[in-house]
Amino acid sequence: QVQFVESGGGLVQPGGSLRLSCAASGSIFNRYFMAWYRQAPGKQRELVAGFASGGVTNYADSVKGRFTTSRDNAKTTVYLQMNSLKPEDTAVYYCNTNPPFGIPWGQGTQVTVSS
Repeated sequence: QVQFVESGGGLVQPGGSLRLSCAASGSIFNRYFMAWYRQAPGKQRELVAGFASGGVTNYADSVKGRFTTSRDNAKTTVYLQMNSLKPEDTAVYYCNTNPPFGIPWGQGTQVTVSS
């Protein structure tokens, strides 16, 4: 059973914007904090943005001020609005719980920032 379905990636020029979506199963979305991760070629998967206790949203230093995550509880979907994209943002983007604890990853969505 697929738990996470990511979409919205694509090819964008530096300085451009993309909005990613992740549809999660309700049983997971309603029980755990959600987060966005990314994995660039040859690098480890890293946390990009995640919801945490106390209504806090954490962001990687590299994306602060450029990326914003949000959620639609009715649709059990999380979003990642990415602005002022840079070539170093190129990666496959995934969603999962925050922190991840063994729920299989989805297929991710490829984001390529290039002129």
